[in-house]
Amino acid sequence: MPANVNPGSTYPLGSSFTDKGVNFCIYSPSALAMTLQFFDHADDVRPARSIELDPSVHRTFHYWHVEVPDVVHGQVYGWKASGPNDPGRGLRFDGDKLLLDPYARGVAVGANYDRAAACRPGDNSGLAMKSVAIDGSRYDWGGDRPLARPWNETIIYEMHVGGFTRHPSSGLDDGLRGTYRGLVEKIPYLQSLGITAVELLPVSQFDEQDCPPGLSNYWGYAPVSFFAPHVGYSVSGDPVDAVNEFRDMVRALHAAGIEVILDVVYNHTAEGDERGPTFSFRGLEDGVYYLQEQAGLRYSNYSGTGNTFNANHSVARRVIRDSLRYWVREMHVDGFRFDLASALTRSESGEPMQSPPLIWAIETDPVLAGTKLIAEAWDAAGLYQVGNFVGQRWTEWNGRFRDDVRDFVRGTRGAVRPLPARLLGSPDLYGPDARGPEQSINFVTAHDGFTLNDLVCYNEKHNAANREGNRDGENHNRSWNCGVEGPTDDPRIEALRVRQIKNFFAINLLSIGVPMLLMGDEVRRTQKGNNNVYCQDNELSWFDWRDVERHGEILRFVRALIGLRSDRERGMTMDDVAASGGLTLEDLVAQTRIQWHGVRLHEHSWSDDDFSIAATARNVADTRMMHVMLNSWREALSFDIPPAPERSRKGWVRVMDTSQAAPADLVAVSDGVPVAGSVDVPAHSIVLLLAELNHRA
Repeated sequence: MPANVNPGSTYPLGSSFTDKGVNFCIYSPSALAMTLQFFDHADDVRPARSIELDPSVHRTFHYWHVEVPDVVHGQVYGWKASGPNDPGRGLRFDGDKLLLDPYARGVAVGANYDRAAACRPGDNSGLAMKSVAIDGSRYDWGGDRPLARPWNETIIYEMHVGGFTRHPSSGLDDGLRGTYRGLVEKIPYLQSLGITAVELLPVSQFDEQDCPPGLSNYWGYAPVSFFAPHVGYSVSGDPVDAVNEFRDMVRALHAAGIEVILDVVYNHTAEGDERGPTFSFRGLEDGVYYLQEQAGLRYSNYSGTGNTFNANHSVARRVIRDSLRYWVREMHVDGFRFDLASALTRSESGEPMQSPPLIWAIETDPVLAGTKLIAEAWDAAGLYQVGNFVGQRWTEWNGRFRDDVRDFVRGTRGAVRPLPARLLGSPDLYGPDARGPEQSINFVTAHDGFTLNDLVCYNEKHNAANREGNRDGENHNRSWNCGVEGPTDDPRIEALRVRQIKNFFAINLLSIGVPMLLMGDEVRRTQKGNNNVYCQDNELSWFDWRDVERHGEILRFVRALIGLRSDRERGMTMDDVAASGGLTLEDLVAQTRIQWHGVRLHEHSWSDDDFSIAATARNVADTRMMHVMLNSWREALSFDIPPAPERSRKGWVRVMDTSQAAPADLVAVSDGVPVAGSVDVPAHSIVLLLAELNHRA
């Protein structure tokens, strides 16, 4: 046995502080030799200490372990694993490569880090990321707990931690911009907007060099660790500080009533395809962690990034579940959005599974019982499971909502037919199996694609800045530039674009389901037509805080619309129709709480030649009624409206008209304009009427 070390334990995996020091444990059944190395600094070429583990003492079954006294909080370390390089057997050992601990709570990235060094032959110790031993018990949460807000009260804001405050216009000190602490400084803005949850693009450590040369991976969908918070978002750049600053951010958001949902990437890693760098999993047990094809000579690529994590292997599944538990128990997050979640339903042969063990393990895990679970219910290989993703607790990004709403608002022929279902929470997708109204996460835009501003300003993508010859990114955006590609000084086109933006917000926030908004859409953030800014860590992607003043009309409209949705005493949306606390989508449709119309009452064909729709609905509490008219035609249409309800206090009042400039575009119910008989709805506009009802005798 090496001097001054103890045998150690097989549990827990990773580095864990004990009464005698730190226990290190790592899984690698096929390794023939294992060395633990300690470094004084992230850029050190040579370790300050190396411990070669004796298999007769430090190996139990598939686990290598050692307890080392006198290891301090914040110790930098790494593993070297030696064994056969035999891809046909799922083995790609390279004893020269310094490996990250898959369970490390911190990752140190030195100034000399070089992704390419992990691909080339030879020792890369001085150019590698390194693990950090962190004692998580040293943080005082001060009584903080996850918020457990109901789905029907949830409004999600998808955002990028760095991009939210990195722009010089944020008004923050240089050291705070683009950090967890910087986000904390802007919490009052999030509160004023009215959102209830932030969905953070990946915050576990990712490889910023996983992108074309000369650019930087911005989005973070290139994970090298499932546990460690991204050190690039900390003020100091220290992995220990990154953990504490992340916790500070969560605690501050919770104090403001805002939940924290993490976008987690378990479908692939930054190790890329079979020619990619050896960071961790590849060098420990390649065939366990990655789906293989061609007798192990190639990786299966259901993620579009070169590899696919073998999520339903018992060991890989354990890593995923342990990391989710860590983020809940020790980092207090409220939920998760699973990137390309359909890839997580594939078997070890790559075939879709009816009952994937990982998905059910997450669904039934007691530690995760109170968390929000959101699936991106497709993968890059064409597996599309929107509406039938396994499990009762899982909600889904509703890609059909995005596509159908985009088509309707831009005036696509035939787009009116699916719209009623989208407004109702997509019962055609989620109606079976007694699924509830909040199963659908409704969105028009997300990080991947055009911003809302660009959706109404560009017909084509403009991705030249990505240095991929404009080949990357989606080609079918369902966008409409309103007559001019890009910015314009034409006031008529600008007015139409503002109207279209309001239409998108109105449909999303009036519909049944859980609305999700993209960071900056409320102030017309633009990416200048780039629909794939994954590698643009610059002003093209960042939130420009000058837009808060420049586009205050849109911001006011969104705030008021969120207020209307959230204030169940004074407002009403389609969501209120389903706010019974147990009403399924199937029940909702069966009880006919909604009456559908065309421009004439009770007449609708929803044919390919229709470009309008109207609906009348009564809320569950029987205290108010709503009549909404949507016109995507290029000309104004006159809509008949129902007679005022018998118990109405003031009859119908107009509270929203997206064709109007602020403040007439959206007013309080008490300030609504009385209407009767018929209403002219201008081209490309939405009008909302409300009627408050007296209580029944």
